[in-house]
Amino acid sequence: MADLTLDIARKILDAAFAKSTELKLKPLVVTILDARGVLKVAAAQDGTSLMRAEIAHGKAYGALAMGMGSRALFQRAQEQAYFIDAVNTIAKGALVPVPGGVLIMDGTTLLGAVGVSGDTSDNDEACAVAGIQSAGLKANAG
Repeated sequence: MADLTLDIARKILDAAFAKSTELKLKPLVVTILDARGVLKVAAAQDGTSLMRAEIAHGKAYGALAMGMGSRALFQRAQEQAYFIDAVNTIAKGALVPVPGGVLIMDGTTLLGAVGVSGDTSDNDEACAVAGIQSAGLKANAG
């Protein structure tokens, strides 16, 4: 697979929401970007709070922009806060360096990223990983 198709993105989205339902999480927003950073699909469950779409996008965008899952960005932010702050300034505030942004890999080929927001960061990440794995792809959470 060379590109992240809309059909695959929808499968990831549906499986991420299914995992959320299984875990009985708070309402989520799931955003899926292709390797170029272009939006493939985004959806919000009923009852999400304000800013969830922007946060989900920022998690996926940050993972793509830095080439690492947002869990690694979170760790880097703790160790090198000035660096992550500088990168986020360059990115015009679009980077959200907390778990929940997961790279979509097909072997060693980067296909895109999933960003999830609405519950705890760990639960958001678990839904992103479940979605990616349901499509037979590899998740890199960082």
